[in-house]
Amino acid sequence: MFKSLLAGVCSSVLAVSLAGCSFSGQNVDQNSKTEQVSPSKSDSNTGANQEQQTKIKGSKKREVKKTSGDSILTVSNPESIPVLVNKQNKLPDSYNPKDLVLTKVDFIGAPANADKRKMRKEAADALQKLFAGAKKDGVTLIGVSAYRSHATQVALFNSYAKRDGYEKARTYSALPGTSEHETGLAIDVTGANGRCAASDCFGGTNEAIWLEKHVAEYGFIIRYPRGKEAITGYQYEPWHIRYVGKKIATEIMSKGITLEEYYNATPVNN
Repeated sequence: MFKSLLAGVCSSVLAVSLAGCSFSGQNVDQNSKTEQVSPSKSDSNTGANQEQQTKIKGSKKREVKKTSGDSILTVSNPESIPVLVNKQNKLPDSYNPKDLVLTKVDFIGAPANADKRKMRKEAADALQKLFAGAKKDGVTLIGVSAYRSHATQVALFNSYAKRDGYEKARTYSALPGTSEHETGLAIDVTGANGRCAASDCFGGTNEAIWLEKHVAEYGFIIRYPRGKEAITGYQYEPWHIRYVGKKIATEIMSKGITLEEYYNATPVNN
């Protein structure tokens, strides 16, 4: 059960544009620990490699059909730092973070002014401190992919759905509006050699172990923890960290829970 009621459930529809249908009406106040629903995958495994190629190509296509089983709510306060965005909670289609800045950390293969280097200012400042803290402990982190625009997510999902079909694409890619990367508060990271960027082999590395122990000190959480797949709707992703602020991050990480559990939100179960 939710701690507070979500308002405005969008009706299920049979067809949806890749830009995400116009779901509306969720009244949520994450700052007061009200409800939201579970998150969508970060598209980490595939989005980082294909983001630039698909950013423009196919972004206006609308051929993917939405199944009647999908029911998604639109968050009413997308600017909230601890906003819950996932397969059941989406950002408004028109949402663009107003305070995006270029992060001051190293990235893999990203032009100096690329969107994927950007985060909201508070998160970007915290990320810089996190990377510096890791460095002091002998751990070198680099960025893989941070912010992703709605248009880019449209293009990514469109390409996957065209290749593998809508239902298959849903298992590893987020519908437009439901990706945490669109919030400007999430980032995929990896080690200095970049060999395990957004890959399962990152788990168990010194970098992954350090993140597990220390991310909360900087206001971040491991967004998709091991053993919580039935709650988040996604596999364990030790590389995907999400900024929520130190207070909430400390509670979540110390208790070993997810953002969904923090809000008492309904598990995704894919």
